[in-house]
Amino acid sequence: MEKFYKILIDKSLALFLGVSVLFTIHGSQAQDFQFSQYHESPIYLNPAFTGLGKMHRFTFNSRVQWPSLPRAYVTNALAYDYNLDHLSSGFGMMITRDVAGSGNLGNTNASFLYSYRTAIANKLVISTGLQFAYNFTGLNQNGLTLGDQLLDGRSFTFDDELGNVQNIQFFDFSGGMLVYSEKLWGGFALHHITEPEMSLIGDSNPLNMKISIHGGVRIPLYNGPKKMDNISSIAPSFVYKRQGINDQLDLGFNWHYDPISAGLWFRGVPFRRTDANENLYDRDALIFKFGLLFDEFQAGYSYDFTLSEFGAASGGAHEISIIFDFEAQLKKRRKKQYIPCPTF
Repeated sequence: MEKFYKILIDKSLALFLGVSVLFTIHGSQAQDFQFSQYHESPIYLNPAFTGLGKMHRFTFNSRVQWPSLPRAYVTNALAYDYNLDHLSSGFGMMITRDVAGSGNLGNTNASFLYSYRTAIANKLVISTGLQFAYNFTGLNQNGLTLGDQLLDGRSFTFDDELGNVQNIQFFDFSGGMLVYSEKLWGGFALHHITEPEMSLIGDSNPLNMKISIHGGVRIPLYNGPKKMDNISSIAPSFVYKRQGINDQLDLGFNWHYDPISAGLWFRGVPFRRTDANENLYDRDALIFKFGLLFDEFQAGYSYDFTLSEFGAASGGAHEISIIFDFEAQLKKRRKKQYIPCPTF
């Protein structure tokens, strides 16, 4: 009997995931994935951050959301950007891959990024950035188990809608602006300005434009005679995002005591009640982050502790980030034309 219940539960989960994927294909609004460590994925946050590293910067981000559920959301991003300081420019490339559910509903995005910056009174820098992307979206139908397959034990389905599902490809365009000094930064980004169609069955399901506003301050905790990039500091920051009818606020701080970094973040809109229950506030997650920060290398791990009604049964989310940021050894080192962007 115990074995029977286990099989029943497994098949119910498979049916739930299959129905969820089809529901996503039919009517839900397409939304972007996100990183809790948005400060460790700068050019994904805003193309205006492109080329604001020392010279060569490699970034890797990986996120597993709701790991307690079978075949949950897995997101990876790999990026490289280059600081061409004497041309006041930055160039970058980024590849992202987002996969969800037993049907491996996936998005692969390849981007080219460019930024241009100009100084104001040698104490303030304005950077503008553009992102040109090409996107592939598709569904692995072999991974799906639908209702008629469960009932009849077949390896195939008679569901007509599944036969209408097609892989799609489209171009995308985004832009942003950033203003920063030695200790302050603030900016905004507009992603998916053209609002491309995301439907896999030929109906209308546009990818809504995402508007994000972000800013912060880096407060040094060391005032000695040495000048170092990785001095002890605290860096409060925020990012507010709105896409379609959905919006979100991430608010918190990073604390750095060389070489250890730690952070605490809140996700949600703390003073707004949810539409479903007026007695509940819009509180999504608490985010705990730990990392190591060196002169040319940094790594971080974060965990999202779910506060919403979805609860701890989801398993929260695990995320890692790795950044290499270094300057090539040149025979004749050029003087920096612009002040460096403060770190988060």
